[in-house]
Amino acid sequence: MNKLFYAAFAYMVLGVGSGLFYREFTKANDFSEDQFTQLSVVHTHLLVLGFIVLLVVLILEKTFALSQSKLFPWFFWVYNAGLVLTAAMLILHGMQQVTGAETSAAISGIAGLGHILLSAGMVLLFLALRTRLKADQTLTATADVSDETSDASSQPEPALTR
Repeated sequence: MNKLFYAAFAYMVLGVGSGLFYREFTKANDFSEDQFTQLSVVHTHLLVLGFIVLLVVLILEKTFALSQSKLFPWFFWVYNAGLVLTAAMLILHGMQQVTGAETSAAISGIAGLGHILLSAGMVLLFLALRTRLKADQTLTATADVSDETSDASSQPEPALTR
């Protein structure tokens, strides 16, 4: 649970910092506000996909003990690798756009790999959540059966009449 908290906090700091970097970097390079650059979406990606999503996962962890699923570590590392890779390529491409440097198709390809990892991470999250929901349902059903059994055994048996 601490990993989720600290990762969400780190993405919040990085998201806010990337917004500041965007503003200052474009201003320092006399980049027109009318032009689009990939730098303008880095803070949104980090805040939503990092900060907000991981806070939601933290709530799910608290509610369903997601980390008890064998798939949870896979989700955590695959998702974070995808987000870091995506954000890094957005920053690199955005800086090249602002400075007027020539961009490479490889940057878009690597960013695409980051998005694929993000998607795979989301699938892993849902698979982990499904296993925990099934475990919770099984536990609830078992508890209900044991409650019924204990209720039946605590009641006196009716007397037989002839």
